[in-house]
Amino acid sequence: MSNSYPGPSMAGAVDLSGLARKKEAAPPSASTSAGLYAREADDQSVGALVELSQKIPVVLEIYGGEATPQLGALIDKYQGKIVLGTVKAEAAPELLKALQLQGFPAVAALVGGQPIPLFQGIPPEAEITPILDQVLELAEKNGVTGVMPAPEGERVGEEQVRDEPALPPLHQEAFDALSRGDIPAAKEAYEKALKENPADSDAGIGLANVELLARVQDLNLEHARSEAASAPGDVSKALVVADLDMSGGHVVDACARLLGLYSGASDEDKERLRHRLLSYFTIAGSGNDDVRKARNTLTSLMF
Repeated sequence: MSNSYPGPSMAGAVDLSGLARKKEAAPPSASTSAGLYAREADDQSVGALVELSQKIPVVLEIYGGEATPQLGALIDKYQGKIVLGTVKAEAAPELLKALQLQGFPAVAALVGGQPIPLFQGIPPEAEITPILDQVLELAEKNGVTGVMPAPEGERVGEEQVRDEPALPPLHQEAFDALSRGDIPAAKEAYEKALKENPADSDAGIGLANVELLARVQDLNLEHARSEAASAPGDVSKALVVADLDMSGGHVVDACARLLGLYSGASDEDKERLRHRLLSYFTIAGSGNDDVRKARNTLTSLMF
C-alpha cells in the first residue's frame, strides 16, 4: 500500500549539496524506455539533476530489485514542465540516506535544488496527478519555470509534442556543459551570453547558479560550520556557510546569516556581503517571498 504525502512543501527539506558536488559526476543518461523526459541517475550523476532542478522541476522515482520505473508516461503528459529522474536504489545508497527513505519504491521532487518527499510506494495515477500539479505550482512560486524540449519528432501518446522554443545557442552550450559536469565551460558560456546581451536575465540566473556551484563543489559542510562557529564575526567563513545553505535550497538561512553581519562589517566586507546577497536574490528569483523580505532588510541596513 502506498502512503501519499499530504502536499509539497519547501519546509524542512534535507541538504543534497554533497551529492550535487560530486567531482567525477557523469551526466544522467536519457532513458526513453521510461519516458521522453526521463533521465537515469545514480549517486555519481544525480548532482546534475539537482542542478537541473534550478530551472525545471525534477521528480525522482527510486525503485529497486526487479522493479522498473512506472511514472514515465504520466510525466510525459506534462510535456517537459517536469523531468523524471529514475534512480535504481542499489546504485544510489548515498541518495537514499540523504533523503532518509524508509524503503522503495519512493518518489521525491527537486525544486530549486531542494528535495521534497512525495510518496512512499506508487499510488494510482489519480492520486499522483494532483500532487504533481502542486509541485508545478510550488516551482512557479520559486521561479522554477523552465521547460525541457522533447526529442525531435517524438510523440506523447497520439499527439505530437508541441514545439518548444529552442534555447539560445550559448544557453544550450551552458546546459550541455552542466549536463556533463563541466562547470567552468558553463560559466564561460553564460558570461559570453551576458556580454552579448547584458539584459539577458536567464543568463544572469544561470551564471549566479554556476558560480555558486563552483564555490561549493569542494567544501565540507561540517568543517565549514565548525569554522564559522569558531569565528562568528568572520565574514569570509560566514560566506562559505551561506553558500552551502543556499546550495541546499535554504534561502532564509543563507540570507539571514549574511544580513546579521552587515551592520558591524567594514565597508569592504559590506560590499562583499551585498554582492553575495544580490547573487542569492538572483538565484531564488524576485518573486520569492523570502527574497522580498531579505531585499527589504538589506535596503534598510544600507540606508
